[in-house]
Amino acid sequence: MAGESSNFSALSVPKFDGDYDHWSLLMENLLRSKEYWCVIQPGYKEPGANEELTGPQRKALDEARLKDLKAKNYLFQSIDKSILKTITQKETAKKLWDSMKIKYQGNERVKRAQLQRLRRVFETLEMKMGETVTDYFGRVMATANDMRNYGESMEDVKIVEKILQTLTENFN
Repeated sequence: MAGESSNFSALSVPKFDGDYDHWSLLMENLLRSKEYWCVIQPGYKEPGANEELTGPQRKALDEARLKDLKAKNYLFQSIDKSILKTITQKETAKKLWDSMKIKYQGNERVKRAQLQRLRRVFETLEMKMGETVTDYFGRVMATANDMRNYGESMEDVKIVEKILQTLTENFN
């Protein structure tokens, strides 16, 4: 217990800034590292009101509830109060996670539109005068990785060609 509290204070919880895919990747990794992901995926089931539990079943349920509370604690810390107020399903960590996913991940139409926007950005990328190769490379890679995150099959060759074709005249 003492080890966990000292780790807790040093732990940086990812803040949700509107980029669901990035946030969910970081949060899933955090929750997996703390061994709380099992209450999100697949979740746990509360017994019915008249359901009798054995000793081991009761213990397992108590452990799942405690993990759920800890996972919810991390989720609450990562989500701004104004956003949290709009989430109606907060009873369990799984319901909170699923609500965030539904609200912020976007449907297929939104994803296609976002990917189309990223394709236009990628096609129009050019190195700016005075920009370092490292900075330009970073901009190209950030856009390419965003496209990959939306399902685009972006080969490294295409990225290298893009960079080489759009360097400023200083590099020709």
